[in-house]
Amino acid sequence: METKKLNVKLNIWRQKSSNSVGSFVKYAVQVSPDASFLEMLDELNNTLEVKNEEAVHFESDCREGICGTCGLVINGRPHGPLAKIATCQLHMRNFKDGETIWVEPFRAKAFPVIKDLMVDRSGFDTILQAGGYISVNTGGTPDGNMIPISKEVSSLSMDAAACIGCGACVAACKNASAMLFVSAKVSQYALLPQGQPERYRRVERMVKVMDELGFGSCTNTYACEAECPKGISVTNIARMNRDFVIAKVKSKTVEV
Repeated sequence: METKKLNVKLNIWRQKSSNSVGSFVKYAVQVSPDASFLEMLDELNNTLEVKNEEAVHFESDCREGICGTCGLVINGRPHGPLAKIATCQLHMRNFKDGETIWVEPFRAKAFPVIKDLMVDRSGFDTILQAGGYISVNTGGTPDGNMIPISKEVSSLSMDAAACIGCGACVAACKNASAMLFVSAKVSQYALLPQGQPERYRRVERMVKVMDELGFGSCTNTYACEAECPKGISVTNIARMNRDFVIAKVKSKTVEV
């Protein structure tokens, strides 16, 4: 038996470039409730191309909630109405027949719009290049495996490393803060013995670049944690803040 299709109305943000003025454009689509949100956008684009109209530009890659490229704001929420999923994991059955859906890009000064729903999130890459790695010699794989690490510590590190860098935390924050992302990338190394030699230099460098890129400050509203598709905890922010204070004491290069 064929599944009854949903009829939904879309208000999608269209913007030719970062320097142009954008606006919402209305579309009507009929789609299977079993289709993912991105598949629905694919179907819309197929229809637009048949009409010789320009397709809606949006990002996606793995479509499995792993890569973090598919971030959209759907009805005012990053990644849509469900908790702890990326946009690509959202299905149309979570919407009602006849519902109006508003779709727009992540909004942040540090995430300028490239086109339509695509934003430039290369700022995250710049932050990681500043210190999101281990450069000291930690030995070979056998050496690393011989270092005793408690289950609690390894679990906390793995939880932080689960961050996919999608930017939902920035989009959800009223200040467009990247603190949750940066603290997750800081914590995944700060918790492990291999990350200790560069621990305070790492947090110093990454926070400095984060501020230079124009990300806002954290005011502890917890909106970032609520919208994070991987459930990254704000306790990582507290850990990063503690490390940054210690870095101020240890390093004369940190501006007070």
